[in-house]
Amino acid sequence: MLAAALLRAQGLDVGLLCFVTPFFGAERARESANHLNLPLREVDLTDKFLPLIYHPPHGWGRGHNPCIDCHILMVREAGALTAAAGFDFLFTGEVLGQRPMSQNRGSLNLIARESGFADLLLRPLSAKSLKTTQPEELGWVDRDRLLNLSGRGRKRQMALAQEYGITRYPAPAGGCLLTDPGYAARLKELLGRVGEASRQDLELLKWGRHFRLANGAKAVVGRTQRENEALLNLKSSGDFLLKVDLYPGPLVLGRGTASDEDLEDAAGLAAAYSDAPRTTPVTVTARQGGPDRVFHLITPGKDRYKSYLV
Repeated sequence: MLAAALLRAQGLDVGLLCFVTPFFGAERARESANHLNLPLREVDLTDKFLPLIYHPPHGWGRGHNPCIDCHILMVREAGALTAAAGFDFLFTGEVLGQRPMSQNRGSLNLIARESGFADLLLRPLSAKSLKTTQPEELGWVDRDRLLNLSGRGRKRQMALAQEYGITRYPAPAGGCLLTDPGYAARLKELLGRVGEASRQDLELLKWGRHFRLANGAKAVVGRTQRENEALLNLKSSGDFLLKVDLYPGPLVLGRGTASDEDLEDAAGLAAAYSDAPRTTPVTVTARQGGPDRVFHLITPGKDRYKSYLV
């Protein structure tokens, strides 16, 4: 937002571009574009991005985030769109030293170089601390009016936002699920078991409590009504949906449930996380699309499944 406002203040026509994958969406970008009253283009990058979660050439961060390769891909794709969209150069809101993996000097240079658009990539907030780019050399932008921000502090950014009348902006952290420790752990566990995860598998990782059952099936326990609805929408033809009869409780999605033992464990999870008192006899119904499977059991404690929790 600040980089866009800074360039617009020089009289430039500015457009915003947001890439979308199962791990980051366009919600923040839409809010920011509306606040700035600037046009926004959204591009789904999923098919080109997914290979990076398996073998990123430049590695992962603390989670399962291939940040450097992600940035290279985004700049490369943005550069390919630039001329056709009627723009002359690219810019980002990156700040030198703000992110330890992807925004140190070496990474910024690497990203620019490997994207293929190094000459046309401007980082307005740190430009005075970086190599001069073509937009500056040709006078498309006034380098003297660009900034030299660096480091992880954001006091100067907040002051600049006030100067430009930007009153609503997102928190600095978050935004990509691959940096979230819980999601990253689930994803690593999934990729260790499947040759290739489907988009539905990746979406499912966002919801509920995940359990890897004794014989390898996955059970996902909804925590809220919203999560129950999400599990219902993410059910595929081979999945089971399980729920306790007569007691309020979560929906449990069983995926890859090939054995009776795993299905019984999934039924036990449905009971354990329901409102049925512990040791109470309950009935759990499992639906797949064919005849229902019915399980009669004594409600177990949640601790029984602690070792299965992903």
